[in-house]
Amino acid sequence: MCYNESMSVKLDERFLPLIFDTISHGIFTIDEDGRITSFNRTAQEITGYTEDEVIGQNCSSVLKANICQTMCPLMQSILTRSRTEDQEVTIVNREGRRIPIAISTAALIDENGRVIGGVEMFRDLSLVQELKKRLYASYGFDDIVSKSPSMKNIIETLPLIANSQSTVLLTGESGTGKELIARAIHNNGPRSQRPFVAINCAAMPDTLLESELFGYKKGAFTDAKKDKPGRFARAEGGTLFLDEIGDLSGAIQAKILRVLQEREYEPLGATGPVKTDVRIICATNKNLSREVQRKRFRQDLFFRINVVPIHLPPLRERREDIPLLVNHFINHFNALEGRRIARCSERVMAAFMAYEFPGNVRELENAIEHAFVVCGGDTIQLDDLPPALASSLEPALPEAVESKPLQQGEAEIIRAALARHNGDRTLTASELGVSRVTLWRKMKKHGIE
Repeated sequence: MCYNESMSVKLDERFLPLIFDTISHGIFTIDEDGRITSFNRTAQEITGYTEDEVIGQNCSSVLKANICQTMCPLMQSILTRSRTEDQEVTIVNREGRRIPIAISTAALIDENGRVIGGVEMFRDLSLVQELKKRLYASYGFDDIVSKSPSMKNIIETLPLIANSQSTVLLTGESGTGKELIARAIHNNGPRSQRPFVAINCAAMPDTLLESELFGYKKGAFTDAKKDKPGRFARAEGGTLFLDEIGDLSGAIQAKILRVLQEREYEPLGATGPVKTDVRIICATNKNLSREVQRKRFRQDLFFRINVVPIHLPPLRERREDIPLLVNHFINHFNALEGRRIARCSERVMAAFMAYEFPGNVRELENAIEHAFVVCGGDTIQLDDLPPALASSLEPALPEAVESKPLQQGEAEIIRAALARHNGDRTLTASELGVSRVTLWRKMKKHGIE
């Protein structure tokens, strides 16, 4: 069957909006003054804004990209009639979350050669960044999610610590994020381009641990067929993270002390010492002061590693961080799994706020990851949590839901969330995992304007 030219034009006009909304990249157009004239469905999904909310708005006020106030690639394309390809920028979505995207821009030119606006196409890089972090462990200070005063004080000092060469001692219960802090310190310091090498000092016996740390020379023992570099050699110029240092034996403690004092070590079977340039970050879940008093940890080594002490409080002492962490992990696993889970139910959030979290942040992350496997909708329910965790939550749940669902620091949590969202109750309720009615009732209860 044949179609004439006029019929072909009608088909183009009919299918163009469908193509515009079906494409997997976000696309929007602006006029010469920077006002948005169209905003496709993928752009709405990535930014959280509807088309009706953004049409006629300035694109910089909607996307809030980190380059909007300095050099806008889209406006540059309009002014110069040039293109930009895959430039990486960061925008802020409707919920206030920072999203990495790659943008391509071009000017829109009519049949008379006149510039009538511009078009920008962008794709979400969240998955790419999450995979890079997992592959290269390139965590930074932005990955430390907290609003609690105790953690805020730590976060504010981390840039200064990162730029120093001092030995750091991280203390705190298991699962509080000690290795995340260690990697952030390394990645933001002068040694960031050199290796970060971690070893769990409690995971192997002394004989194996010594060779793992210091390496050995060919012929040092029966199976030593060739030289093997240890963790100190692999971390040369970078950072060595000694996790669970409180579990070291006295003999290994003495060897670590020598490295810190003399900046040298001796591989097994070597005929002389080897100089080393490594920054050491240590971590333990033990009270080393008490271990020193009990003669289980060398006092001189404790003084050497306790130059910059950082204590990470358990999650039960900073409950105001739980809603933030829940949303952080939901966004994290949405990116990794390609899901669109939006929130936890009010019942789940209330249960989390009442729970003691003996496994701290790691236990919360594992619970959210488990929920992503079994959750069939867009809201995590109590049945989606790991069975052992769900059963331990149930006894405290009636009190948590009916009388004080956010428990300790409820008023402070609500005020902080409202401030982050400029008083927007819908976004605040979403972050806290409660309904707008529940939020309003709690604001009235605490006298929050």
